[in-house]
Amino acid sequence: MSSEIEEAQDSKGTDAAQIISPTNDHSVTLGDDEIRHLNDAVCSLPSHAVKDLHSAGVCIRCIFRLFGIHDHAYFRSTLSPSVMCNILGEGDSSSSESKESELKPQVCRICLGILQFTYRDEKEMLVKRKNGDELAASIAELLRQEGHQIDGFSLEVSIPPIIFENEQAVRLYMKKKYGSELWFQDRLSECISTKDALKFAIVNPLETILDVKSGPSSVRVRLTYTETKPSIKPSKSVDRNEGLKRRKTETNNGLDTVHVELVGNGTGCCNLSLGQGSPSSGRCSTGLAELESSECSNFPLKRVNEPCHLVFVYYRAPMYFGGRYMKFSRNVSQTRWIIDDERMGEASIEEIIGGNILPMCQGESYKFHAAGREDIDVRMLGSGRPFLVEVQNARKVPSEALIKEIETRMNNLEGKLVGVKNLSLVTSHSWDLMREGEAEKQKQYCALVWISRPLEDEDVQCIASHKDLQILQRTPVRVLHRRSPLERGKMIHWMKTEQITGSSQYFLLHLCTQAGTYIKEFVHGDLGRTHPSIGSILRCRAEILQLDVTDVKMDCYHG
Repeated sequence: MSSEIEEAQDSKGTDAAQIISPTNDHSVTLGDDEIRHLNDAVCSLPSHAVKDLHSAGVCIRCIFRLFGIHDHAYFRSTLSPSVMCNILGEGDSSSSESKESELKPQVCRICLGILQFTYRDEKEMLVKRKNGDELAASIAELLRQEGHQIDGFSLEVSIPPIIFENEQAVRLYMKKKYGSELWFQDRLSECISTKDALKFAIVNPLETILDVKSGPSSVRVRLTYTETKPSIKPSKSVDRNEGLKRRKTETNNGLDTVHVELVGNGTGCCNLSLGQGSPSSGRCSTGLAELESSECSNFPLKRVNEPCHLVFVYYRAPMYFGGRYMKFSRNVSQTRWIIDDERMGEASIEEIIGGNILPMCQGESYKFHAAGREDIDVRMLGSGRPFLVEVQNARKVPSEALIKEIETRMNNLEGKLVGVKNLSLVTSHSWDLMREGEAEKQKQYCALVWISRPLEDEDVQCIASHKDLQILQRTPVRVLHRRSPLERGKMIHWMKTEQITGSSQYFLLHLCTQAGTYIKEFVHGDLGRTHPSIGSILRCRAEILQLDVTDVKMDCYHG
């Protein structure tokens, strides 16, 4: 076969370079070494096996990868039918046109058009790309249309499980037919999976076009291929593959985790998360002995009339903004509160903070998280309460200056309902830290209390004498409709009173408690459901008129 290729090259001068050189504006010019290396690899292929596979409906790129050829060059080429003529030793210029219709590629029976860069889009339109560079260019253009600001990307691919089964069937067929030939063991052990071959085709061009590197990143580019008409496989084959899982841990070449999951009903996907990696890391892992014992051979493969559907999805991992909020109104809820289509309160902290952060990031939606909550009629003062805003699919990463500008804008809103401090972009780890610290935090309060008799000096001393007071609280009556009826033990770390001039029955109660303590119930006793209480300690009726949170002692992240 080598002499045939050389003759074809001699007759056409630079045909070899033309065969594998880029043919569109997005391609990268191949060097002479790449061209020579690929031609040498092609010349080494067993022509009789190549012809056999091609006549069985296998595309040229699948043939290359089955034989372990992993050069980027053959993904950048258009690989027209005339190329196959040359590979098969039928490269005579006088006959190439007559072979054109005969060798015109149909949808590949292994990869279902994936490595032919042919697919149906979301509008059911048939799309044909010449090579990997063109597919990468279309992905990059859609990414730009989405308006994503990126400094890297992670490529994720989902393909139908039937492709993995097709590969198994072809390799088993080749083992049975060519297993005794010298080239077989070396060649078939070098087989590259469809998923890794697709990675080789588009990752490097994407890096060049976007001018960023691939690898672990908050920006995910996901390609989901699905069969147009799912194949019905024999029950034995389905049973064999049910629950099969294959995993790869990260290697020193930067390849991300790879996992394959074949679902028994044939509707699952083979998922692949890809970063940078060398071609050698993408070998098919199924051993020949395993193939020989399998019963899933269905060769020749059925003709494929339609390529796969392809859906592009671009998204960014959630972006987190942390800080502390103060609430200065007694008519603002923490989250949006609607009852019977009627808003409770004049606004919510969630909407004020999240509604200002979301446009800054050009995100799709947001979620508001806080370290605990206060009632709508309770103010949050002092250093504020820690919060996180989780922004979904943000297109922009705001600068520190812009974040400070948004913080200032919120603090200057008309009405001064809410204040924000130490707003910053934080990591997702802050969510775990906030949740871990929430149960251990201490909170300080200031309550305006009325009692049914005048406050005496002995009462002041009695209240101040209680340190680390253990109390038991049954679920308050006011929240029994939404909380389980439990009894919780809580601790009052310290208390002190502040008398109000000119009033003997009103005073301010300052106290520090364990997280989750119901302060209102600790004052009035909640019909005996909280014990002891201020009322039981002072042996009189006690009522709470106003309550403020003055400090949340918690260091979950910056701010």
